[in-house]
Amino acid sequence: MSDSTSCKRVVSVGSMGLEGFLRLPPDPLGLVIFAHGAGSSHLSLRNNFVAEEFEKRAITILLFDLLTEEETQNHANVFDIKLLSMRMVDAIFWSRANSDIPALPVGLFGSSTGAAAALVAAARTPSDVITVVSRGGRPDLADDALPQVHAPVLLIAGRKDYPVVRLNEAAAERLTCTWKLEVVDGATHLFKESGALEQEVVSLAGAWFETHSTKAETRL
Repeated sequence: MSDSTSCKRVVSVGSMGLEGFLRLPPDPLGLVIFAHGAGSSHLSLRNNFVAEEFEKRAITILLFDLLTEEETQNHANVFDIKLLSMRMVDAIFWSRANSDIPALPVGLFGSSTGAAAALVAAARTPSDVITVVSRGGRPDLADDALPQVHAPVLLIAGRKDYPVVRLNEAAAERLTCTWKLEVVDGATHLFKESGALEQEVVSLAGAWFETHSTKAETRL
């Protein structure tokens, strides 16, 4: 897909008017809403790179700030999964009501604490979310919401990120939905190693979203 046929817009998301970017490719298969982790934002180069790669797969992307500027001053908010998940649910409803966004299957992509927020949001909106992907995430923080997630879940962790791999394994055992854990050899927590992010995370997550969006479209 060429840049000339895509559209990137600055948007104010949900009831809080949170800043973000909406990427609209032509003939999209689905919509993926990002839930970034601690210290990140819709301006993150890493998140925007992943968003661009997903867009090449004909996936509409909503990348927005989960917290207001004032809220980011309190570090405790980064770990307030209830608050973060409410923002994700708000974004889901906002996207459904936005006339600029076609009626598309919705997937959630979370990293770090954002992964827990995405899973809790999926549990709360089972009829709206078709799948969830966690990248280097803390799904364990979703706690009691884990057994309530009905959408298929893909967990991605770096092999060298030992604590997070163990936390992902423990969280996966509590899931009652279809799930898969992919452990990327040679990668650490943020997948900063050369080629790890591009070749593994984008490929695994992009293909997962593509597959489940296509399945959802077939059922519609």
